Amino acid sequence: MDGELIIRPVEQAVFFILGLVALGLELWALVDCVRHKANAFEATGKRTKAFWLALTGGATLVGVISLFGAGGGIVSTLGLFGLAAVVAASVYLADVRPAVKDAGRGGSRNTGPYGPW
Repeated sequence: MDGELIIRPVEQAVFFILGLVALGLELWALVDCVRHKANAFEATGKRTKAFWLALTGGATLVGVISLFGAGGGIVSTLGLFGLAAVVAASVYLADVRPAVKDAGRGGSRNTGPYGPW
C-alpha cells in the first residue's frame, strides 16, 4: 500500500485542527478587545482600542481565510500571514489584555501583595 494514501489524510487533519485552534485564539482576542472600554487602553499606556480592534480583527480575518479559503490545504494554513495573525493575537492576549483588565477594575486599590484586604 502506498504510504501517501495513509499519511496525507492524517497530515491534513492535523493541520486543520491546528488551524481551528489558531482561529479560536484569534476570535478570543477579538471578542476580548471589543469588551473593554477605550479609555482603559489609553490609561494603561497601550495603543488605542481602534488599533487593537483593527489588528485582532485583521488577524481573525486572516485566520478564517487561511482555514477555509484556498481549499484549506497545508500551505494556506501555515502561511506567513497565518503565523503573523497568531502572533498578533498572542501579543494582545499576553500583554495588552492583563493590563486593560486591571485598568477596567479600577487598578490596584485596596489590594496588598497577596490580594484584596
